Amino acid sequence: MGTILSTKMVKGDKVIFEVEMDYEDSLKLKGHIKNIHVFSEDAADVRTNLSQRGTNEATKYFLIPRELRDGLQFNKNVKCQKIETDSRNVFIFVVDKVQL
Repeated sequence: MGTILSTKMVKGDKVIFEVEMDYEDSLKLKGHIKNIHVFSEDAADVRTNLSQRGTNEATKYFLIPRELRDGLQFNKNVKCQKIETDSRNVFIFVVDKVQL
């Protein structure tokens, strides 16, 4: 993971961050430099569960809490990324919003 070293306000609503991260973590970006989202594990404040179903509990589900379900399109393609650290696995799901 990484640490924000400094911030600097620029015109309008933009902020420049200087970020320090491990080399291995930078490789996980796979060279992409646009559409980067910064998040912190400490900011996650909604609790949920992992559910297991099927024969020998072979199928695992991440349950979406009720308060986070608004605006989701179900039965659509979803992108997922897994980031492994020494102590945790971080799963990031990208779900399109409902188009009205």
